[in-house]
Amino acid sequence: MKKLQLLMLLLCFVGSFSLVAQIDTFQFDTDEQQQRFRRLSDELRCPMCQNTNLTGSTGGVAEDLRREVHRMIIEGWTDAEIEQFMFDRYGDFIFYRPRLRAETVLLWFGPLIFLLIGAWMAFGILRKARIVDQAELDLDPTQQQQLQDLLEKMNPH
Repeated sequence: MKKLQLLMLLLCFVGSFSLVAQIDTFQFDTDEQQQRFRRLSDELRCPMCQNTNLTGSTGGVAEDLRREVHRMIIEGWTDAEIEQFMFDRYGDFIFYRPRLRAETVLLWFGPLIFLLIGAWMAFGILRKARIVDQAELDLDPTQQQQLQDLLEKMNPH
């Protein structure tokens, strides 16, 4: 019985090593290639994960793309060629900072446009509020009497 418990404990201990996240180790010829790999892996988004770059993703697609980026760097591809390959394959979603194109203009400038619209609306509201605040409220005698009657009803002495 003790041998069975010991065997189960050993299996659990050994099995837990497979649950640890796998770390890719790639060999590069130069430090510049390694830095390019890190930068590209940080700038490219995992297509399977919603908002994780290739560096931070443990998904199978991210692992494949890291291997692909490594292969291309070793083969002498430029960063622009690698980015174009990824764009052709996955579209703008692959980039954390999509390229400035007709399809992405609203993505790039939308927040600024909405901020300007909000500022313009706030300025208009404040301007109208100042006009109303500065305008004199002239009441004719009938309106003054009605106001006086309302005030007396609310605060009877």
